[in-house]
Amino acid sequence: MQVARVIAKLEPGGAQLGALRLTQSLRERGISTRVLAGEATLHGARLFREAGVEVDVWGRAGGLQYACSADFAAWLRPRLAGADLVHAHMFGGWWAASEAVAGGVPLIASEHNEIRWPEEPREREMERALRRVDVFFGHGPATRAHVLRLGLPPARLREGSSAVESPTAQAGAWMPTPRLIFAGRLHPEKGPDLLIEALGLMQRPPATYVLGAGPTAAELRRRVGELGIDPIVQFVGWQAPIGPWLAGATACVVPSRHEAWSQTAVTAMAYGVPVIGAAVEGLPLTLAERRGELVAPEDPAALARAIARAVDGSLDVDLDGARRYAAKFSAERVGARYAEVYAELCDARRVAERRELSAAA
Repeated sequence: MQVARVIAKLEPGGAQLGALRLTQSLRERGISTRVLAGEATLHGARLFREAGVEVDVWGRAGGLQYACSADFAAWLRPRLAGADLVHAHMFGGWWAASEAVAGGVPLIASEHNEIRWPEEPREREMERALRRVDVFFGHGPATRAHVLRLGLPPARLREGSSAVESPTAQAGAWMPTPRLIFAGRLHPEKGPDLLIEALGLMQRPPATYVLGAGPTAAELRRRVGELGIDPIVQFVGWQAPIGPWLAGATACVVPSRHEAWSQTAVTAMAYGVPVIGAAVEGLPLTLAERRGELVAPEDPAALARAIARAVDGSLDVDLDGARRYAAKFSAERVGARYAEVYAELCDARRVAERRELSAAA
C-alpha cells in the first residue's frame, strides 16, 4: 500500500512526532509513506529524512496550519496521483488534500489539537472538506465535538491516538534527585511560564529541566533570572528521545493552557513518572482514574503545592494504572490500529470499483 501523508506544518512538535512514529510502524507492516508538507522547519524536515522517510516541501506559505491555500492544493494534486490512500494532518493539510485528491481515493483527516482559529474562522471551508473525508481522527474531545457540529457523520469519527516513545532509556547519571521535567514547545499554550512562576513561589524548588524550544525562550530565561531561580532551572533545548531525561524524574509537569492529548504526559506514564497536569480540555481524560495529578489551570500556587507533594512523595497517583494506559500507545499498537483502518478503506474502494465495472459491463 502506498500512502501519501500530508502535513500542513512540519516542525519538531507532538503532532509531527506522532506522525513520524506512525509512519515508521506502518513501514514495518509493508505500508510505504511519502510525506508532503506545506511548510517545514529545517529541524522538522531533517527528523523525517534521517528516519528514512521521503519528504517533499511546498514551503511557500506561513501559518498554513489553519489556512485554505488553493496554491498548496494545486501543488498537491499531481503528487497525490498514484496514492492508494491519503492521510492529512492539521486543517490546512486536510482542507488542501480534500481539494486535490482524486475521486474514490480514501481520505483520512487527523486533527491533533483543539480548533482555535488564529483569525477569521473558516467554518464553511471546514464543513465542505469534511464532506470529502472518509474517516476523521480527532485527538481531543473539543475537536471531536467541533466536527460533529459541522455535520461529520458519527460513523466517520474516530478517537485519534499517537505513538509515544518506548520506555527503554535509563536515567542520565548527571541529573540530581529530586528533579522536574517539562518537555514541549516554549509557547504560551504549553504554559512553561506557569511552571516558572510556581517554582518562584516555592521555598526550596527542585532542580528543573526545561526541554524544548520556541518563541518564549528568551522571556522565560529572563523571568527565571528575576525570580532568582536560575541555579535550579536549566534550559536544555529540544531533545529526542526524552526518555533519558524522564527516567527516574520526580515528576513531569504539563501546565498547558490548551492540550487535547499530551504525548509528554503519556511518555512519562510509560516511564512510571508521576504527571502533574492542568485540568484543560483532554488532560482530565488522559489523567483520569488517578493516572496523574490535576491542578487548576492558570494557577501557579496550586501547581507549586502539587510539586511539593511530588517531592515529599505524597501524590496520590496510580503509577501501575498509568503504565497500563501508556502501553496502549506503543508504536506497534497504534500502527496496527491505523493499518486496520487503512485496509478497510482500501478494501471498500476496491469493492466499489468492481461494482462500477460490473454496472458498466
